[in-house]
Amino acid sequence: MSEKPKNTEKPKNTEKAEQQRLSVFKTYKLYVGGKFPRSESGRVYEVTDSKGEWLANAPLSSRKDARDAVVAARKAFGGWSGATAYNRGQVLYRVAEMLEGRRDQFVREVADAEGLSRSKAAAVVDAAIDRWVWYAGWTDKIAQVVGGGNPVAGPYFNLSSPEPTGVVTVLAPQESSFLGLVSVIAPVIATGNTVIVIASEKSPLPALSLGEVLATSDVPGGVVNVLSGRTAEIATPLAAHQDVNAIDLAGADDVLAKELEVAAADNLKRVVRPQAVDYSATPGIERLTAFLETKTVWHPTGALGASGSSY
Repeated sequence: MSEKPKNTEKPKNTEKAEQQRLSVFKTYKLYVGGKFPRSESGRVYEVTDSKGEWLANAPLSSRKDARDAVVAARKAFGGWSGATAYNRGQVLYRVAEMLEGRRDQFVREVADAEGLSRSKAAAVVDAAIDRWVWYAGWTDKIAQVVGGGNPVAGPYFNLSSPEPTGVVTVLAPQESSFLGLVSVIAPVIATGNTVIVIASEKSPLPALSLGEVLATSDVPGGVVNVLSGRTAEIATPLAAHQDVNAIDLAGADDVLAKELEVAAADNLKRVVRPQAVDYSATPGIERLTAFLETKTVWHPTGALGASGSSY
């Protein structure tokens, strides 16, 4: 007895429901203090792709958002700078793991943001993931490279040790919305600093999505704070803020960079000036050492005998 053929057609009401379903658009938010607030101002601005087509609305951060980010970064500094270098390396490696799992999402966002083909965007995302691993490996090695014992004429040990500068503001590169972003954030936190990053003004979406990854990567809240909006509007109060210790002007043009340098001089902030950087090249340690202070300690070795030996 032959079986009756199965009816593979979907019910008409089901097909109609599928056709009427609306896509769920993503709501992008800031990342401040481990939370995802909307801008205090309630403002947003349209983000478009390389062809001018609408992608999403991004929060338009205010001066109040910038001040809130500084408070969060300062609060997180003690715990993050006091963690062992090995532990910080584990956390940075965890970020790379989480990015690997969300690779397809970032490939899509980078392709839209920078007008790249899918294959080129994939290469950019892979390089950004590898960049986290690179800096994760440096966390417990940089002290040996830039610190150590100093020869002195006297019965003393003289030891120099690097320490984090504190709260750092970073203007992310405008054109390299993801690889450049990672290249300026990772070295800052690898050495124990906390950071307020101002995302690329025209392509902020990869940076805002990175906040979601950081929130699930064992990075303590406040260590990285991500703001989006008008770069000059957000950077100006941060450059003058008395509780910000350093500023990286990677994403500033010449006019804005000069204005921010003048504002930063008020409390003698460290300033990294904008320069042409090939973010696809293997980085050196310049950005690691840019936000380190050197502490030197003298310690007596004991009295010296007539022959010069200690006893």
